Amino acid sequence: MARFSVLMILPPVLFAGLAATFYLGMQRENPDELPSAREGGMAPPVALAPLGDAPTFDSADLQADGVKLVNYWASWCAPCRAEHPMLETLAGEGIPIYGINYKDQPRNATAFLEELGNPYAAMGADEGRTALDWGLYGVPETYVIDGDGRIVLRFAGPITARSLEETIRPAIARAADSG
Repeated sequence: MARFSVLMILPPVLFAGLAATFYLGMQRENPDELPSAREGGMAPPVALAPLGDAPTFDSADLQADGVKLVNYWASWCAPCRAEHPMLETLAGEGIPIYGINYKDQPRNATAFLEELGNPYAAMGADEGRTALDWGLYGVPETYVIDGDGRIVLRFAGPITARSLEETIRPAIARAADSG
């Protein structure tokens, strides 16, 4: 008899536990935001292969004065294509953007930029090692870096008009104030 009552109460208790877990998980401010251990820390070193005739960059460039962005992208990435106009806008406003082409064929990457325009002040290609050091989840992914080389924001996913205004620009302002 005691066994029967435990079996009857177990499913509702398990359901209540799962429901509480889901509810607490949905209470985060932005449920799509992925955590980043890199925010607040120094930008990791970069070791990139040249991409076409474009100038490359290194860690010293990321520690130079002024706000800058690092953008991971690839020609095979549809969201990268969608965010490209936002990168062009930022570059047109004078924000230096350093591009890291991720696991891509060089000819496809250069064709992508020839078609859509090149918003990058400098760029290089990465087969995955630098991405591991940066904690990359996937492309596109953008980092806002202050004048000391510190990561102010890691933004996963394509930059949209909304995220540009609500997330990226405020992070650029914070980076300008801190570095």
